[in-house]
Amino acid sequence: MVGLFGRKDEDYIELEHQEEMRVPSKVPLEIERIEIFDDSERVQEKLREGRILIVKVRGLKEKDIGELKRAVSRIKRTCMAVNGDLAAIGEDWLLITPASARIHKAAAEA
Repeated sequence: MVGLFGRKDEDYIELEHQEEMRVPSKVPLEIERIEIFDDSERVQEKLREGRILIVKVRGLKEKDIGELKRAVSRIKRTCMAVNGDLAAIGEDWLLITPASARIHKAAAEA
C-alpha cells in the first residue's frame, strides 16, 4: 500500500517516544519580608527550593541599614550559588529568582 508522499508504509520506522523535560506549569512565587537579619535564612532556603521571591526589606532598612546590607549580601551569595538572579524593585523590595527564571533588566533611560 502506498502511503503519504508516494512511499510504501513499510519504508517508515516507528521511533520510541522519548520523555520530554517537563517544566512545572506553575512556578511558586512568594512574598516575604525581612524584619531582622535572621529572616534572610528563610529567604535563602526558599530560593534553594526553587521559589521566586518578592521580598519587602523596608522593616530592616528602617531599623539597621548595616544589617540590611549584610542580609542582602548573604542572599546574593546564595543566589549566585544556585545560578539565580536578584534585582531591586524601588528602594523597599527585592525580586529574587532561582536558575529556572531570569529577570530582564532594561537599561535605565537617560
